[in-house]
Amino acid sequence: QVQLKESGGELVQAGDSLRLSCAASGGTLSSYGMGWFRQAPGKEREFVCYIMWTTGNTYYADSVKGRFTISRDNAKNTVYLQMNSLKPEDTAVYYCARRRFYTAGYYNASEYVDWGQGTQVTVSS
Repeated sequence: QVQLKESGGELVQAGDSLRLSCAASGGTLSSYGMGWFRQAPGKEREFVCYIMWTTGNTYYADSVKGRFTISRDNAKNTVYLQMNSLKPEDTAVYYCARRRFYTAGYYNASEYVDWGQGTQVTVSS
């Protein structure tokens, strides 16, 4: 079974940039799309972005469009989330996951499996 591990989260100031990584072990990501979700204190887990592994097509939540970029490296079996112009509202635990189902939409967390443990991103004002 594929295991995912997020890394790169830390405390930064508003306006800073940060790159998160999601590394896979126990298998490859070549046949699946990958998504990033985040969960802030007291809020539900929300969709951030998604990438189709084979085509490279990407999709973003309106709240991060133009600031965040998702990408993948097939050779390293890793997906990245480049975050620029960070805002305090971006503070959350960020999770990556592999898309398994294709019925409710790529923005729906129920479509995904193999969730990582998450990495904390804190943006101070």
